[in-house]
Amino acid sequence: MTLAATSAAGAADLVQSVDWAAVAPPTIAAVVALAVLVADLFVPAARKQLLGWGAIAGLVAAILALVPLRGGDRSTFCLTTGADACSYTADHFTLVIQFLVLGGALLTALLSLHETEERLPPGEFWFLLLSSAAGAALLPASRDMATLVVALEVASLPAFALVGLKRGDRMSGEAALKFFLSSVTATAVMLLGVSFVYAATGSLHLTEIAQNLDDVPAPLETLAKAGVALTLVGFAFKTAAVPFHFWVPDTYVGAPLPIAAYLSVVGKAVGFTGLILVTVIAFPTYADVWGPALAVLAALTMTVGNAGALRQAPTRAWSAVRLLAWSSVGQAGYLLVPIAAAAYSGDDQIGATVAYALMYAVVNLGAFAVAALVARAHPLNRISDYRGLYATRPGAALAMGFFLLCLAGLPPGVIGLFAKVTVFSAAVDAGLGWLAVVMGVNVVIALYYYLQWTAVLFRAPEGAPADRPAPAKQPVPAAVTVAVVVTAAAGVALSGYPQLVLRFAADTLF
Repeated sequence: MTLAATSAAGAADLVQSVDWAAVAPPTIAAVVALAVLVADLFVPAARKQLLGWGAIAGLVAAILALVPLRGGDRSTFCLTTGADACSYTADHFTLVIQFLVLGGALLTALLSLHETEERLPPGEFWFLLLSSAAGAALLPASRDMATLVVALEVASLPAFALVGLKRGDRMSGEAALKFFLSSVTATAVMLLGVSFVYAATGSLHLTEIAQNLDDVPAPLETLAKAGVALTLVGFAFKTAAVPFHFWVPDTYVGAPLPIAAYLSVVGKAVGFTGLILVTVIAFPTYADVWGPALAVLAALTMTVGNAGALRQAPTRAWSAVRLLAWSSVGQAGYLLVPIAAAAYSGDDQIGATVAYALMYAVVNLGAFAVAALVARAHPLNRISDYRGLYATRPGAALAMGFFLLCLAGLPPGVIGLFAKVTVFSAAVDAGLGWLAVVMGVNVVIALYYYLQWTAVLFRAPEGAPADRPAPAKQPVPAAVTVAVVVTAAAGVALSGYPQLVLRFAADTLF
């Protein structure tokens, strides 16, 4: 064989086809983001709402692109050396998380339609939201450290701008700056950890890292352990785990309300997905390092989150949003429990985190949807503003009560109860009895503020009509109503078949 022929054969070995169907969900979101940005230059101001509907159509198309992938057996961008290592994998875990983040972005878009008509620049908003959604959809499919970090930053960088998009609002700018500085610091620490892991293993692919960590030379063991610990910091920040949580309350209050909802669900899903991928797939050898660390983080996170929620005075400005923010920190603690348990009893515990994340995403987005509805009449969004909501908007009050009971884990929010029991069982099965006790105490503490807010919904409004006339009933945008109805219907459906959801998460994903 001639030298030219040998070179041609070698080049052919390096060429591989791209499975465009597998990468379609994040690709569609990214392409539509660019299309919306360009269209904003030509669409007249009176018709800017078309950009929002275009963004919604793009997110729907990205979700529909998941249907052909339901087999969960697609991979692309794989090594050509014969090693079973790919950079993009569309397995069942990937598809469920992509459905969660794209669905969360879709509901955020519905909540944002009216905001972009009145307060936010539409072209920039829809471009940033779709770009962030594309990164969030790419992350669960990432199977090498480089793609994982890029996806994490693509999901995060547009979120900084979205938080500060309320022009002329000091709180919005301050929240965006605090969010940005905290996130950049965490990312820098994580990149240092990734570089340490690469130096110790010589690979960026998660499966190869796992293999090489089994045989790290003795002089590099300390470097590898340090790399594992530092890599977890970036994802702990995204999950709002204590002590990386301090940005959450101010960011949620300063951000536009739909973006606060987006961060509480999609941002958190991104963090937990990355945490699952690096711990369970890349770092199982060092489970003795990250297992106890995550167990302590879980205990601290749920305790601090619930303590912060308890401190919210009902009459304080934006107390409803602050309570949801601290509640999301507490919920993050519960979500960390099965990941910590996986270090002791195997990967099957991860299904409990995914099942809990699905429940949390639906009901938390629903709670923010009702908060957006109430904010139209009460811009300060205090918990006391929800008093008598049942008298004026019974449907919204019933939906909010249902969402809060789901978060508390009480009937009729059966899915919340089952999810908490599953997480509790994961801790017990892993021998983490002390963590199960801490979780049980925190669940009881959380009942107080969830039930207190639920009771406010059904109390009689303060003051007689003669003393204080009731404010005029504000019209509710149809998109907000749709978001409330969809999340309530999804919550009821999940509560109707909780065992099916939990069994699917436990048996299919890992």
